[in-house]
Amino acid sequence: MGILSRFLCLWVCLAGVLTGVQLQAQERRASHCIALAESAPGLHYLHRASWRQPVAADTLHIRYIAHASFLLRTNGGLNVVTDYTGFIGSAPMIPDVVTMNHAHDTHWTSQPDPGIAHVLPGWAEAGGGVHHHLDLGEMLIRNVPTDIRSMFGGVEPQGNSIFVFEVAGLCVGHLGHLHHIPTAAQYAALGRLDVVMAAVDGGITLPLDEMLEVLGRLKSSVIIPMHWFTDPSLQRFLSQVATQFDVVDDGRSSLDVSLRTLPDRPTVFVLRPRYLAAEE
Repeated sequence: MGILSRFLCLWVCLAGVLTGVQLQAQERRASHCIALAESAPGLHYLHRASWRQPVAADTLHIRYIAHASFLLRTNGGLNVVTDYTGFIGSAPMIPDVVTMNHAHDTHWTSQPDPGIAHVLPGWAEAGGGVHHHLDLGEMLIRNVPTDIRSMFGGVEPQGNSIFVFEVAGLCVGHLGHLHHIPTAAQYAALGRLDVVMAAVDGGITLPLDEMLEVLGRLKSSVIIPMHWFTDPSLQRFLSQVATQFDVVDDGRSSLDVSLRTLPDRPTVFVLRPRYLAAEE
């Protein structure tokens, strides 16, 4: 083989290696939502952190903002806010993505900040539901529509969405304003959720016994209560759930979670709502 041929061969091989490295760096760590893989035993545990702090590799930072709004922050600096109402605090941060549901005006806004790149409503203006499949590289966001009760006692088909965030190898589900136990098809579409945010008010969404049934079916490793209004409302949920799950309630507002830190058994992590502050 001549010198020129050897040089060309070396150049092609090197280009292939560099291209492979670049693709690997851009790929999202595969999740197992639909694969229904069993959770690996984890280490303890999850820790407090300001929303501004860098997020470790293969880790998701979750901050409870208020009511049903959470900030999901990735290692790459992607900021996602669930059930976005237009206000997240005094922090000068515009989310990259917001999701919304419209059962009540505490779960959406008609005037999201125009600087938000991706606004994902959980309903369709013309009815019939909406389907999202937003691949941001580091995170995939999809939804599973569910029905909601209408203002006058009827049913609005597919008026709510359960949003699923596949990131860092995890599947994170936000149940939204869930008004009924999911169907078999909806459970199948959700797949395995490692982390789930669940409304535990006990009536405005689902009665507690039905929400406990949903949580038992999902078998998520981490359960984060939301939509609980007052401490007595939260305690009613905790008193019923403590027979099935471990409970961690230490006053935190956020947690970092990864596949390697998932608890060995389903655990309820109580987060205290706190708006994002500029001074953090």
